[in-house]
Amino acid sequence: MRLTAPTMTDDPLPLSFGADTGVPGPAIHGEAVIRFDALLHELYPDAVRVDADRVRNLCVWLASMPRQAAQDVLDRRLHRIEELRRMLDDECWDAPDAMRARLAKLIGYIDEDEDMIPDREPLLGKLDDVLLLELAWPAFAAEAEDYRDFCAYRSEHTPAGTGDEQRAAWIRDRLAEIGLWQHNMRVNESHYSYSGHPEAPFRIGS
Repeated sequence: MRLTAPTMTDDPLPLSFGADTGVPGPAIHGEAVIRFDALLHELYPDAVRVDADRVRNLCVWLASMPRQAAQDVLDRRLHRIEELRRMLDDECWDAPDAMRARLAKLIGYIDEDEDMIPDREPLLGKLDDVLLLELAWPAFAAEAEDYRDFCAYRSEHTPAGTGDEQRAAWIRDRLAEIGLWQHNMRVNESHYSYSGHPEAPFRIGS
């Protein structure tokens, strides 16, 4: 049984949104969608398929929202893009080469001005960027979570040394915390005394 894939936010983009056919949407070129979908599945093979209708409906959905609410949808996801940029550029973080290659392709697409939805489009210009990140997120989620925890540890404890030494300190201390937590769980679940009745109870008097 496959576990649910991690999501970037608590409210994923509604790919099943059904747009009113009478509402005008942006022109979505088929070749651009094909390239987008190919890149998406190169980054995360288990992602859902993206076609022109889904992209257009998503554009109509976003454009139908109040401006500030729509911008918030984008900003919460764009923030994650910046986290991935910092992870890629951080000399103290040793992401695997395959992960770094996928990140470089993701960020390369995001930095293009003329992609599936040109960045110059008001409001909608970044929608394809956040859509790509959201659908490919399971490929990066575990690494991003580890990096976020490492950054929190580094900020709190300021470990000395090289990046390798800082990561070693982070792993050592986190493993120690896990060991302590496991010990406490065993103590809480154990029984120090027998709660039943003794076979020959002690009596006072006759």
